[in-house]
Amino acid sequence: MPELVAVVAGATRGCGRGIAVELGAIGATVYVTGRTTRDSASPMGRPETIEDTADLVTEAGGKGIPVRCDFTVKSDVDALRARLDRLDVLVDDVWGGDPFVEHEKPFWEADLDTAVQVVRNGLESHLTALHGLLPVLVRQGSGLVVEVTDGDDDTYHGVSVPYYLVKSGIRRIAHAMATRLTPLGVTTLALTPGYIRSEAMLEGRGVTEETWRDAIVQDPHFAMAESPRYVGRAVAALAQDPHVRRWAGRSLSSWELMREYGFKDLDGTQPDWGRWFDEIYLTGEDAATADAGRYR
Repeated sequence: MPELVAVVAGATRGCGRGIAVELGAIGATVYVTGRTTRDSASPMGRPETIEDTADLVTEAGGKGIPVRCDFTVKSDVDALRARLDRLDVLVDDVWGGDPFVEHEKPFWEADLDTAVQVVRNGLESHLTALHGLLPVLVRQGSGLVVEVTDGDDDTYHGVSVPYYLVKSGIRRIAHAMATRLTPLGVTTLALTPGYIRSEAMLEGRGVTEETWRDAIVQDPHFAMAESPRYVGRAVAALAQDPHVRRWAGRSLSSWELMREYGFKDLDGTQPDWGRWFDEIYLTGEDAATADAGRYR
């Protein structure tokens, strides 16, 4: 079987980086795409770069190819498509909205221009990526498309309305695309991580990936946090599954796929955010005294 060729849109940091590295770990050639390079920063203002991620992909056993691409710019996506002779896995993880989401304000009191920009950046970028890159998959009659979102259903939990619109919209895009693409041999699905230990999340809590458990005292629910590599291992498992089509159109999660494929996080545990959320978070049970080991 030839090595996999993947594009990870939004691979600079967070889930995108974790997914890119885990695809590298199964020997894939990964086009690592995003806006932040060693020479040019994005509005996110973060230090992580696509070159750093590409190096990690190569170190993991794959081939990382950094390509600067702004997925709100059609010409950037067209240029990326021109480099691809084949594409086996397209991971659509573009986001870049966290610094601009006003979760604490009612929508009618939030800045309208910022709210609209969050929606445009979060949804238009996904549509532009699909519009530009799906022709490669359709032409070859095969491939996997993973739309990365937040949450595995459309229940509203009180987050910012623009944030909710983006993340639920991504799930609907995956469902609609599956209806159109499955007959053409392309499998499309949505995927969410659990409580993710992104670089920004760790930094905000004053911890590192090695010391992340020290932050549980600040937020007891952080006991169920997972590294970005966990959802990356979910994507790697999907990419290697000869029967992946059975997931078409579904909104999946790292914990559901952990139960199916048996992968583990970097620390050897199997965090189950879904069970924790249902049995601890939603019930109001004291997370500080809950037995986290039962859910990892």
